[in-house]
Order: sequence, then structure tokens, then C-alpha cells
Amino acid sequence: MHGSNQSETSEFLLLGISESPQEQQILFWMFLSMYLVTVVGNVLIILAISFDARLHTPMYLFLANLSFTDLFFVTNTIPKTLVNLQSQNKAISYAGCLTQLYFLVCLVTLDNFILATMAYDRYVAICRPLHYTTAMSPGLCILLLTLCWALSVLYGLFLTLFMTKVTFCGSRKIHYIFCEMYVLLRLACSNTRIIHTAQITTGCFIFFTPLGIMIMSYVWIVRAILRIPSASSKYKAFSTCASHLAVVSLFYGTLGMVYLQPLQTYSMKDSVATVMYAVVTPMMNPFIYSLRNKDMHGALERLLLGKAFQRFT
Repeated sequence: MHGSNQSETSEFLLLGISESPQEQQILFWMFLSMYLVTVVGNVLIILAISFDARLHTPMYLFLANLSFTDLFFVTNTIPKTLVNLQSQNKAISYAGCLTQLYFLVCLVTLDNFILATMAYDRYVAICRPLHYTTAMSPGLCILLLTLCWALSVLYGLFLTLFMTKVTFCGSRKIHYIFCEMYVLLRLACSNTRIIHTAQITTGCFIFFTPLGIMIMSYVWIVRAILRIPSASSKYKAFSTCASHLAVVSLFYGTLGMVYLQPLQTYSMKDSVATVMYAVVTPMMNPFIYSLRNKDMHGALERLLLGKAFQRFT
């Protein structure tokens, strides 16, 4: 009981990736730039979809939710990192650390679920185009998003409550930019076997089930595209999936580099992979989705030119 109380009143030190003042300055400007680009990019995507009636379709509804998730995701970790890089006091409270951990787990899970619903949407659009309007009705889209949000919130709560049972009685120095579960488990002095087993077991189900849905969706999509006689129609059908495939590859590639390994082998080099999925992926998503998407291009132009026109009238 004493250990638990000690954990609740203690602080952790978020030392970041480097303790060198020169490197910290470089990291500060790098993270600040990436954060601002991520915020602007995702806010523009959300506003363009919100104000353009032509984008009020299931695909863009899911994309707006993905952008909102990415926006919240970076805001959960990067501002605190920026403060720590400029401050001598790098402490974060026990409650603050668990709060950061909760949103981290919740939002990564939500990203995962939304990407799966987007894959299903593409499957219906390409494999069952005549039934698309009824198959992806507004009611079903809202239901799918509600399930995504509810399961993510509950899973984040489940793992965070498990972490409250862990005691920390040794070093509380986190050589990391945020409170991440693997790093916290390495600092624990209580037995973490149960929570680690629970994390692996539930994590496999939570992440591999949507991944399975995505793989199955794309197996059917590829089969449908190959049956299209026209080469230009094939290209058009595939191009509607290219952005989603790029985001899925980036998300799962960086996530797999961090979590598909034993707890004992987790080391400093993995911080680079974590920065990739925690900072780079949310930053890249708006660019990936808007680069080759003519509808999004048009909506962004109307949004920006409309605002500029209003300013001069």
C-alpha cells in the first residue's frame, strides 16, 4: 500500500531523447515546426470537409475524424515536450503521466479503428458500387464511428487502470519525450508480468482485428479492380485507395517497429520509431490525403480563396 501511495505522489522526469543543450535546441525547433505543420494541415482538412457540401460523404466523414484524432494525438504529447526542451524543470506528475498515457493509448487505438472503417468504405465503393448509398448510410457511418470512439475510450481506460496498480520505487527518469507504457513498465519495481500479458493479449486483438479487416477488404478490392477491362478505370479505382494504403503502411510500419518485440529488448533506438508514429505520421496524413485528391484540392482552394476574398470585401 505504501508503494502505491508513493507512486501517486511522485513525479517522473521526462528527459527526452537527448540531454545535450545544443541537441535540445535543434529538437525544440524541429518538434515545433512539425507540430505547427500537423495542426495547420489537420485543421484545414477538417474545415474543408465541414464547409464543402460535396465532401459530406462517408469517406470524408471518416477522414475528418482521422484528422481530429491526429490533431488531438500530437497536442497530447508535443506541447509538454516543447516546454521540457526549453525548461530546466522536466518533471511531470504521476497523474499527468497517466493522463498522457491514457490519451496516447486511446488515440492510437482510435486511429487504428478509423483506418479499418475507411478500408471497409473503399471495399463497398469499389466492390458494391450500386449498393454504396444504402450500404454506407449516414446511420451506419455514425454507428461505426460511435463504436470506434467507445472501444478506444474503454481500451485506454482498461490499460491505464492496470497501470495504477504498478509501483515505482527506483529511478523515475524517462529518457523519452512522453509517458509511454513500455518505458513506464521498465521503471516499475513491482511484478509487471500480468499487465504486460494483458497488454499483449488485448493489443493483439485490438490491432490485428482491424488489420485483418483491412487486408480482407483490399484482397476483394484488388480482385474487383483486376476484373475491370479498362486500364483508365483500373487506375481511377486504385487511385481512390492509394492514399489510404500509404497512411496504413506508415501507421502500421512505425507501430510494428516499436511494439512487435519483447519488453526486455526495448531500448533507446526505439524512441526514433516512436517519434515516427507519434509525430511524423499525424503530420504526413493531411499531405498524403490531399496531394492526389482533386476533390480535396478543390475544397481547400475554395476554403482558402473564400477566406481571402472575404478579407478584401
